[in-house]
Amino acid sequence: MEKKRIIIGATGASGLPILHTCLDLIRDAEEYESYLIMSDSAKITLQQETSYTVEEICQSADHVLNMTEIGAAPASGSFHTAGMLIVPCSMKTIAGIHSGYAENLILRAADVTIKEQRPLVLAARETPLSQVHLRNLYELSMLPGVRIIPPMMTFYHRPENIEEMIYHTAAKLVEPFGIEAKRYRRWNGL
Repeated sequence: MEKKRIIIGATGASGLPILHTCLDLIRDAEEYESYLIMSDSAKITLQQETSYTVEEICQSADHVLNMTEIGAAPASGSFHTAGMLIVPCSMKTIAGIHSGYAENLILRAADVTIKEQRPLVLAARETPLSQVHLRNLYELSMLPGVRIIPPMMTFYHRPENIEEMIYHTAAKLVEPFGIEAKRYRRWNGL
């Protein structure tokens, strides 16, 4: 059985612990495989925010691509994927996607995902948001297949620790690809 491919971009915005959990959830869903592209800024932020090494994150992915490999498979629409997730997604990357500025593999893969109208999930991470950020996010949200899912804290599932909050956010991020996280608790009303 051919596995469904999900491209995962990671940028230098805060939120890299969520990336690790997303990769684990994709790996646990046996019919999927991940193609990870990490920016240099993501690697630096990873060291600041977590105890994970770049090597440990890469081991959680099925395939690892270099951001400068602009001719890699995800740079072409003929490379069939289930879509792309960028987690975390910096406002610089949002601006690049919004303007079609495909200068690296993350931006090119996002551009291809949009033109092929495949799911593109953006874990946009910044606070506060400027008018420019909001305009870019709004206009991207109007494109077919684009989902803006900021990593916001939720409390209705009564998390006991930060790991549970990370898991809940990661589960929401992989859900548009058809992945059901085992411990994800949905809101069932009052």
